[in-house]
Amino acid sequence: MSEQSMAILILLGSFLVMIFLRFPIAYAVAISSMLTLLYEGLPLTTIAQQMVKGISSFSLMAVPFFITMGVLMGSGGISDKLIALANSFVGWMRGGLAMVNIVASYFFGGISGSAAADTASLGSILIPMMVDEGYDADFSTAVTITSSVEGLLVPPSHNMVIYATTAGGISVGSLFLAGYMPGAILAVSLMVMSYIISVKRNYPKGDKFNLMSLLKQLLTSFWALAAVLIVVFGVVGGVFTATESAAIAVIYSLIVSVFIYKGLDWKGVWNALGDCVNTLSIVMILISTSSIFGFMLTRLHVPTLASNAIIGLTDNPIIIALLLNVLLLVLGMIMDMAPIILIATPILLPIAVSIGLTPIQFGIMVILNCGIGLLTPPVGAVLFIGSAVSKQPMEKIVKATLPFYVAMLITLLLITFIPAISLWLPSLFAK
Repeated sequence: MSEQSMAILILLGSFLVMIFLRFPIAYAVAISSMLTLLYEGLPLTTIAQQMVKGISSFSLMAVPFFITMGVLMGSGGISDKLIALANSFVGWMRGGLAMVNIVASYFFGGISGSAAADTASLGSILIPMMVDEGYDADFSTAVTITSSVEGLLVPPSHNMVIYATTAGGISVGSLFLAGYMPGAILAVSLMVMSYIISVKRNYPKGDKFNLMSLLKQLLTSFWALAAVLIVVFGVVGGVFTATESAAIAVIYSLIVSVFIYKGLDWKGVWNALGDCVNTLSIVMILISTSSIFGFMLTRLHVPTLASNAIIGLTDNPIIIALLLNVLLLVLGMIMDMAPIILIATPILLPIAVSIGLTPIQFGIMVILNCGIGLLTPPVGAVLFIGSAVSKQPMEKIVKATLPFYVAMLITLLLITFIPAISLWLPSLFAK
């Protein structure tokens, strides 16, 4: 075995062993990189240099701001208003509360950018409400956790910023725009599946559609939805950068939550900032340690070797695209979202580009694959949150989620093989 092959075996082998031993991802990444550095005879100061380099990016400054914006808006009484708005839109349908859950997640995702926050916030309100109206608890939970993935696709999403930086500084604004249609298609596919199940189980309808009620709820929810407009159109229009827009959105979110909706007092703001620090510390540690791992992958030419290996299996772009999705889905079962983006992007993006996928389209594929991974055992974080909120056994929730997995995989295939779904809006605004 050559020295390079041995170094790759140490890097990836020790990493996988620690993953299966349930080491925290940041530790697994850092320790496997350190072992490989020692084997290669490189100075350990390289670790500190790469960690600092990994987080010394102006674009990454947007991440803490987006996280703070999401926490402030999520804690500021926004959930009830978005649920009422969604109810005015789709509550009249068969299985109306399931439809409300899905549409509310689309709205809320544009504010929080987090599937976990969506599940915890909306789920704590809607799951008991659905059960009281006669919906099965496992079905209610399955709808909640699967629809939460919309929040990863609908901007602003800090995971999109992480991907844009990792992929080599692609346009954050274009990536934001690229998420709207895939998010909408995911919502529609989940609604179709919910409708089929609701008809089969004879779940109830809501009140009849009322245009005046819809207009009233739109006016009430305007201040919350305006935060998304500030960020997305500010970045796309070139008024300010993603980082500047995120900072402005934090100030705006603070004003809306404290002074307009009055869902937060100053003590609540302080507690929300504490939650932000906890979340941010995890994200930044992952980014910094993954930078070392990425450095070792590049040094050992792993991306090139992986590309040659996959292309050596087949030169059919359709099969290669399917293989990329399978790899990301498998990674999603054993890793959290940010580490997958940070570690897999440098390896898989060159392969994706070689078969004609653009970095933006591939980015949406990565985000959705990672989102599905959040719902799959054994490491599905959102799956555990849904189980905790609904107090339902995880096995029962997974069984109820199976039809929704099908809907999500259909959406993933559409995004993979129909580029216009991701690229039409960015191309429209680029003209």
